[in-house]
Amino acid sequence: MANKILLEVVTPDKLLISKEVDVVVATSVDGEFGVLYGHVPFLASLDIGELRFRDGDQTEYAAIAGGFAEVTGEKITILAEAAELAREIDVDRAKRARERAEQRLARAQQEEIDYARAEAALKRALLRMRVAERARGGTPAA
Repeated sequence: MANKILLEVVTPDKLLISKEVDVVVATSVDGEFGVLYGHVPFLASLDIGELRFRDGDQTEYAAIAGGFAEVTGEKITILAEAAELAREIDVDRAKRARERAEQRLARAQQEEIDYARAEAALKRALLRMRVAERARGGTPAA
């Protein structure tokens, strides 16, 4: 592992990624952080956000729906509530999820709808669309 850090992304359902990479950038509740081989150990709570990792000249993306990151000098483990690689995201499904979340938020004023839950659903849908578009080399959709 010459100057590469092992990235593992684990969800309740599966091991999504186990790969040696040059750099990892994730989104914590306090903002983005980057990790290289030899990084000082730490723990971070993850927000709904983008994960990107580079191996050589190839950058890959994933959508992470919260969780935790544990960093050691040789490894970063992401324990995610849910995670998808950008290339596996169904953009049409994400757009439908965005529309449903927007409708729930619009009704939240009149009905007893869990606003925080609807807002989180919207945030996840927008993230999935942005990550999928970024991985395809386009401009992220709004």
